[in-house]
Amino acid sequence: MRPILDYLLYDWLDVEGLTDRPRFADHSRETFDQVLDLSERLAREKFAPFNRLVDTEEPRFDGEKVILPRATHEANQAYADSGLLSASQDAELGGMQLPFVLELAANGFFSKASVSIGGGLLTVGNANLLMAHGTESQKNVFALNEFNGRFSGTMCLSEPQAGSSLSDIVTRATPDGDQATADPLGPRYRLRGNKMWISAGEHELSENIIHLVLAKIPDSQGRLIPGVKGISLFIVPKHLVGVDGQLTGERNDVALAGLNHKCGWRGTTNTLLNFGEGKFKPGGQAGAIGYLVGKPGDGLRCMFHMMNEARIGVGMAAAMLGMAGYEASLAYARQRPQGRPLQSGGKDPNQPQVPIIEHADIKRMLLAQKAYCEGGLALELYCARLVDELHTGDETAAREANLLLEILTPIAKSWPSEWCLEANSLAIQVHGGYGYTRDFPVEQYWRDNRLNMIHEGTHGIQALDLLGRKVLMQDGAALKALERAIRQTISRAHDLPEFASQLSAALDSLLRATKEAWSSQVPEEALANATPYLQAFGHVVMGWIWLDVGVAATPASSSLTSGLLSALRYFHAYELPKVDAWLKVVRERESVCRNMPHDWF
Repeated sequence: MRPILDYLLYDWLDVEGLTDRPRFADHSRETFDQVLDLSERLAREKFAPFNRLVDTEEPRFDGEKVILPRATHEANQAYADSGLLSASQDAELGGMQLPFVLELAANGFFSKASVSIGGGLLTVGNANLLMAHGTESQKNVFALNEFNGRFSGTMCLSEPQAGSSLSDIVTRATPDGDQATADPLGPRYRLRGNKMWISAGEHELSENIIHLVLAKIPDSQGRLIPGVKGISLFIVPKHLVGVDGQLTGERNDVALAGLNHKCGWRGTTNTLLNFGEGKFKPGGQAGAIGYLVGKPGDGLRCMFHMMNEARIGVGMAAAMLGMAGYEASLAYARQRPQGRPLQSGGKDPNQPQVPIIEHADIKRMLLAQKAYCEGGLALELYCARLVDELHTGDETAAREANLLLEILTPIAKSWPSEWCLEANSLAIQVHGGYGYTRDFPVEQYWRDNRLNMIHEGTHGIQALDLLGRKVLMQDGAALKALERAIRQTISRAHDLPEFASQLSAALDSLLRATKEAWSSQVPEEALANATPYLQAFGHVVMGWIWLDVGVAATPASSSLTSGLLSALRYFHAYELPKVDAWLKVVRERESVCRNMPHDWF
């Protein structure tokens, strides 16, 4: 993985060039490499050896606390001690002040080594949200202690009756009497409700767990405001803390209601939490104490700060799990003898067997994995590079980066989670029957990766966001920005004219389908085929990413660049032609899926 990562960072994205900017002026390629070396070593020593262990020894509740393997505690402590939780934070806050693209790349090693032991994804996202929307006391007490590893963080959105439909949440937050405005940590409320699917919602890995909870503040009649405009955001710590950041010794009214037992990611606790059920009574009263973040009714907007960051992280995790399977199946294919080469007179049984990597169909499956996983990695790094441009580029570059991030985030989350999962399936296939056993790691990679199409917004949610909002926003400004970026790459692909022409045709088809999908001005007609649109859109984006990588790799000067150009050729020969089939139902606004009566199933 390291050679392709270095190539994408330095030869393709010119991340070293960021050191010319004031924020990163104290860094160099040497310091960047030191961070990558540290991450690779920690992942290899503290995470990878225990990936199977945490899959078989699931979290359990002993009636008082959640029990996790000692290896998980040691891995999390090593990660916190490394300083990676604050990798991109200001130096004056104790951070490394790294570019976000380096932080994401560094964290990729941990996802590849053992995604379910965890890393800092939710904790860092939680803290970053508070740095953007919290008060000074909330930043100092909660965010900074998350960055230094004392506290960990979660996001609490879904409820048992409300998954993706957040407008239907019913968790209540009522002002906490005389303490409602007196607490220095912010406006204080008592929360009551239930939250579901909370990753890392209960454990003993950190001194405290900081829950970010979506809830609704009742009106003067005690009624909840319908829709998403009534949603507010609250900090709800597991243990109450003072303004000095020290625990008060009082447990907040947050109780574990149960552990979810999952297909994969078994090393991470996934919980149902009850807020305000009265098991614990801080201040002698039932109700979980929470501190308002931002303004009332502004909760979902604030939470999207964390959700969008998490979506890029999910895409990276998916790409890395795909990469783990690809590397395992590549190693297996190189050493597994099976079959003999075809000759003009047929197979000669007297000839020795050849490694299965000599067979064209095995190469097809390996090339597909390479195109999906290395392409997915390139996409995530590109999006992370846009984040750096957004924060440190000039006004024009930052505006363009913001538009590109808006439209690429659904793709960054969804494309690797679908196609790197397919890579894991192909890795099992390369192993044959052995791949379907626990003697080899590829079946676990598939199980772990299957979650990524679901959490942080399902595939269907990403599709609706893309076709229903992102391509339409600001009169199509984000889509136009993407078109400009793709056509700039096409104009530079002088040595790859066949691929440039094919991508240009696919882009034209996508733009035409976008218009035709909305030509009737009936949202139901357009959005019924949002998922095929998402798939086509993602493949056009990946065709562009691969062409852009190919331009940087031309002419091939090593086995690495020759391999990249072969993956580019594979993607344009085998994958990009799928776009027209997906877009056909979009253009025609095919109605079978929305018109099928449920009693016909």
